[in-house]
Amino acid sequence: MDERSIRELVAEYGPRVNTGRPVRQLIADGELPRLAGAAVQEGKVSDSVYGADLRSRDSRPLRLMFRNNRISTHDVNRGAIPFKDQVLALNHDHMLGLVAPLLGSSQFVVEGLHPASTVIPAENLQLFGFENVLRMYMAESSTSTSLYQHWLQAKEEGAAELDYAGHHLLVDELKPNGRLPYLMDTPSTKAAVDATTDAATLIAAGACGEGEYVQIRNTSLMAFGLVSGYLANKGMVLVDTKTEHGRNVDGGIVAADELYTMDSSRFWRLDDGGDVLRQNGKPVSFSKEFARGMVKSRDQQFSDEQANEIAVRYILGLQHLTGKTFEPDLRPRDQRIVESTNLILDTLT
Repeated sequence: MDERSIRELVAEYGPRVNTGRPVRQLIADGELPRLAGAAVQEGKVSDSVYGADLRSRDSRPLRLMFRNNRISTHDVNRGAIPFKDQVLALNHDHMLGLVAPLLGSSQFVVEGLHPASTVIPAENLQLFGFENVLRMYMAESSTSTSLYQHWLQAKEEGAAELDYAGHHLLVDELKPNGRLPYLMDTPSTKAAVDATTDAATLIAAGACGEGEYVQIRNTSLMAFGLVSGYLANKGMVLVDTKTEHGRNVDGGIVAADELYTMDSSRFWRLDDGGDVLRQNGKPVSFSKEFARGMVKSRDQQFSDEQANEIAVRYILGLQHLTGKTFEPDLRPRDQRIVESTNLILDTLT
């Protein structure tokens, strides 16, 4: 689908696919009676439903994740982006096919579920208390957890060295949007406001065991390399990524939630010579960083025009990542959620 067609799609169908009730309200309104009494956990970009009675036929605890259209930057909800939920569902599903042999997955396969389904059936894992962040470049970023912001502070203080997430770095050897000396694990706490930390601190705080961290880090490093090789053939480079992990009922450590999406990762375009493609001195990026750059004030909400522009960028990015034409589900959002949830419950419970 070319850019003109995407813009027409977003303008015509954006309101229909964007507008709908949150899952908590759908349950309260009796639209999803089998979820009555279940716990609803509302997140930045997805809501989860789980409970003691929500189990698969083989007694695995279920967690239904309802991806929404909200976009969050700097820990602030900026509004809704047309088709964002479907784009990220397709993005995640495609990348999961690449890395599942390494990272495992909590998800269930449900025959007949639309590929762009924004209701994701998964096992309710015992989640580890940190986000696993890997970085290959020091991307310019306005987020407080970024290496770039820590580097700016070190330069302002006149420091020659910088300790970041357990890594010892020389300030003068780092360049904005430049490649790092090696692929770095830079974990982050999971809180209302995230904070970069290091493995030793996480282990001491009981967020995970030493062996658990090593397994998550090592398999994630291998997955990063696998995805990087895939992207090289697409004329792209993987800059950084964020994943979450947990234990399933079998005691295995597997990936949870989204993998290698434009919200959880940065992807930069490469030029014909294999170098990072730049416009106005900045890397050409397919990631949420494009939306972050639109933020001019702390509590800003994106206008309809901005939201549509972000939607176009997400769809173009998806097509470039997957090599496939975006095929949206144009049913009203409430209908999609109810019908997808019922199919999942009919199949799994």
